[in-house]
Amino acid sequence: MRNYFLLLLLIAFLGSCGDDPAKTMTVSGNIKGLKKGMLYLQHVSDSVLVTKDSLEIDGDGNFSLSTPIESPEIFYLYLSKNDNNEVNDRITFFGEPGIITINTKWDRFDQGAKIEGSESNMTLEEFKTSLSQMNIRNMKLMQQAGNTEIPLDSLQLDSLRKKSDRNIQLTYAFALNFALNHKDSHVAPYIALFEVADANPKYLDSISKSLTPEIADSKYGKLLRERLKK
Repeated sequence: MRNYFLLLLLIAFLGSCGDDPAKTMTVSGNIKGLKKGMLYLQHVSDSVLVTKDSLEIDGDGNFSLSTPIESPEIFYLYLSKNDNNEVNDRITFFGEPGIITINTKWDRFDQGAKIEGSESNMTLEEFKTSLSQMNIRNMKLMQQAGNTEIPLDSLQLDSLRKKSDRNIQLTYAFALNFALNHKDSHVAPYIALFEVADANPKYLDSISKSLTPEIADSKYGKLLRERLKK
């Protein structure tokens, strides 16, 4: 009987060793006001959206999901709350090994989310905040050009078009410089791949060559090298 008990302990120990904490991501938190729904932890693998873990929520908005992870990458926390509204149902964040906390509300799921525990996500949010300010300026220029109450003449439209083109150039320059200045962050190759993928290849190559060895060997670092080879 004693030997049988020791065997069970050994099996339990070996099972616990299967999940390497250094290569495991745990996403936990609370969705305030949520009573019922399905929560999914997803990422893109080979161009296919894959669910890594899921949880049925019934009466309590607390949750905890986990998945093995080789290197930081974009993940999605998807909430299916059966309200016939597919808006505001997905939180995008930069996942990485360790514990990540996401707290939000069921009716403002993606807009009011507070994400903590991911250094890569903090860097991505810094980038997005600055980029959104530039995009707002460009939207205002487009609104001026399309103003039907006060029609603009050809010279005014041409001036706005030049300002818009200049703003787009500044946006690209900002994104490229941000990536180069964050060569030790997994966000750098992500920006090159998904934010300025149509930029001049020589600039993307500069980002790839500037990456630290760890980042260059990550998922997005490898994808960037493969993209450049093509």
